[in-house]
Amino acid sequence: MKTYLFYAVCLLVFCKGMAQEKDYADVTSTIDGTIDALYNVISGEKGEERDWDLMRYIYHPNGRLVATRQNPDGTVGAVFLTPEGYIESSGRWLFENGFYEEEIHREVAVFGNIAQVFSTYQCFKSKSDTEPFMRGINSIQLINQGNRWRVVNIFWLQETEDNPIPQVYLPKQQ
Repeated sequence: MKTYLFYAVCLLVFCKGMAQEKDYADVTSTIDGTIDALYNVISGEKGEERDWDLMRYIYHPNGRLVATRQNPDGTVGAVFLTPEGYIESSGRWLFENGFYEEEIHREVAVFGNIAQVFSTYQCFKSKSDTEPFMRGINSIQLINQGNRWRVVNIFWLQETEDNPIPQVYLPKQQ
């Protein structure tokens, strides 16, 4: 009896994982879908839970998030995180404060199974905000593993007064 119970539990866990992967697989079948999911998964109103399972699915198992910053001594540094580290360090803040990151321009280069995306973003505290409180560029590297794209690395830099976003990475004026 214990053996049957063990196999039943294993089957349920496996089926749940397969159903979830199938749902997420549709999202990551294209570069566009993967990038859209990357922005959507961290975005939400104050008090809104994020789908951290989707975030884990989007990233390659060895994927990294790399934030650049100016160190106190004036040098430029970087903070390296795993997706799990990002969830642990930022998840609560996103939930408590609300945060929307929106793509406003994209440049894509693809060679075989790899892609490099320069994605210009702007950030809001709520979807109803009209002026962003921050802008910058995400440099996103992806790998196509046959049936889906996965983020290997996302490396970003915020815009500053001394380092504005170049016009080539902004939406074209109509």
